[in-house]
Amino acid sequence: MPVPSLAEETELRAKGYKLIAGIDEAGRGALAGPVVAAAVILPSQIEAPWLNLVKDSKQLSPARRQLLFGYIGETAISVGIGIVPHKVIDDQGIVKATRLAMKLAIDHLAPSPESLLIDYMRLPEVPLPQKGIINGDELCLSIACASIMAKVSRDRLMIELDRVYPGYGLANHKGYGTKEHLSCLYRLGPSPIHRQSFQPVKDIIHQEK
Repeated sequence: MPVPSLAEETELRAKGYKLIAGIDEAGRGALAGPVVAAAVILPSQIEAPWLNLVKDSKQLSPARRQLLFGYIGETAISVGIGIVPHKVIDDQGIVKATRLAMKLAIDHLAPSPESLLIDYMRLPEVPLPQKGIINGDELCLSIACASIMAKVSRDRLMIELDRVYPGYGLANHKGYGTKEHLSCLYRLGPSPIHRQSFQPVKDIIHQEK
């Protein structure tokens, strides 16, 4: 398994860019709740023992993600979070909604970035030099940090939403299509925060009509 490095950031700094934002999202494949993106600008000189613990958020335990969330927040020059709700996902599609969440995350950065490193995607609507990196959350340190910030931020939202819409187990599966979630979904029907354009939610709504 590759370890995220600062190779991409170092290459950009050699070209004169100082404020480089790594960007990633969480919740793209979920059946309920928002898609959340994070943008993280790391310092040019960064030495900390926790850096060796950073990986793509999917490879980390919830406890490790929480720990790193705090460290990244304390160390980063800036962190921006972008949240796009389920209704926008249904109206515009998940790709556009994901790009919007990423743009919102970038807009919330202060200072503003000079260049972007993005997991997988590119953002044509953002007029900045940028590079989409396949598996960027596994290869690039700032993108991996962004994946952690996005995942923890979204998980916390889903835990709050579980209190508003009890019975679906949202605090456990965070809206993803687990066996537990699907069982609750078929039994209770979709909640107001389920993505009506996603299967099997779409079929369940159709059957109820």
